[in-house]
Amino acid sequence: PTKQPPISLLSSSLSHFNGTKLCQIQYKRKVYQPKGALHIAASSTKKILIMGGTRFIGVFLSRLLVKEGHQVTLFTRGKAPVTQQLPGESDSDYAEFKSKILHLKGDRMDFDFVKSSLSAEGYDVVYDINGREAAEVEPILDALPNLEQFIYCSSAGVYLKSDMLPHCETDAVDPKSRHKGKLNTESLLESRDVNWTSVRPVYIYGPLNYNPVEEWFFHRLKAGRPIPIPNSGVQITQLGHVKDLATAFIAVLGNEKASKQVFNISGEKYVTFDGLAKACAKAGGFPEPEIVHYNPKEFDFGKKKAFPFRDQHFFASVEKAKHVLGWKPEFDLVEGLTDSYNLDFGRGTFRKEADFSTDDMILGKSFVLQS
Repeated sequence: PTKQPPISLLSSSLSHFNGTKLCQIQYKRKVYQPKGALHIAASSTKKILIMGGTRFIGVFLSRLLVKEGHQVTLFTRGKAPVTQQLPGESDSDYAEFKSKILHLKGDRMDFDFVKSSLSAEGYDVVYDINGREAAEVEPILDALPNLEQFIYCSSAGVYLKSDMLPHCETDAVDPKSRHKGKLNTESLLESRDVNWTSVRPVYIYGPLNYNPVEEWFFHRLKAGRPIPIPNSGVQITQLGHVKDLATAFIAVLGNEKASKQVFNISGEKYVTFDGLAKACAKAGGFPEPEIVHYNPKEFDFGKKKAFPFRDQHFFASVEKAKHVLGWKPEFDLVEGLTDSYNLDFGRGTFRKEADFSTDDMILGKSFVLQS
């Protein structure tokens, strides 16, 4: 019997101490022999369906796909305009995009309609940006037996909370998480005879963001208010720019290395809550903010969220995407926040009005404590 080379023992013992190493070793075995990979020429034009696509991620993704010459249809309820000109987008670029994008109007919860309309069209690739439950995905797979690839937007929120970070694609997941529907969808894809790829972003930011991630900070900075941050402010989190997420979605398209694989996608750097407040100030050209720390257990905010992030360390390794897909985020955090500020909040546009009611509770109490 052949003896195993000592190097493998070394690398496995190392893996216990070094989180990133662990990710790399575990996925190297898996990734390079994708099971049932379909050989798709990435350059060939595809008939692509995007479920969603008018709000945030899909807006940037659909533009890249159209630029690459694919025929792109957005499946939406038609409540929002199918296209809108992006901040900073030239009239001619927008006109060209608008002339090429197609629209299929329907409710994805109407499974009969989904089956009949999709099977009539016969798409090559589906990007599912807004799917939350496995039941919403099943009719799509049923309708498209010859589907070449199903690309799913999952979430890093599926990982089981852990003291060992960053989260890697092989880490334990939490069947009780708020995102368990995403997890069930990944299991469904795994169980069906379909070539799938799942992308797990951490926090996404950038122009048009409908989650108050950077906007929450920008509102306070613009009003010249202190920024209330729970506990120590050294909790570490991670943000990824929407345009970098869109290029990752392009990198998996027709890529046999992405067959039946999961990829974390986010920025390369992790950041503390206090550091994020400072980065947002830099991005918007504001003076360094006054930060007030508070103990959230001392307050009852009712239904309101006093802070837009989960109060814990939460970040994931993007090494697998970098090595396997050759993808790399273009934006560092301050650049990305500057892009978001200049193309969105700095132009006076935002999704939610400022609401400082929870801040006032916190600041009122800390003022009393100080005096």
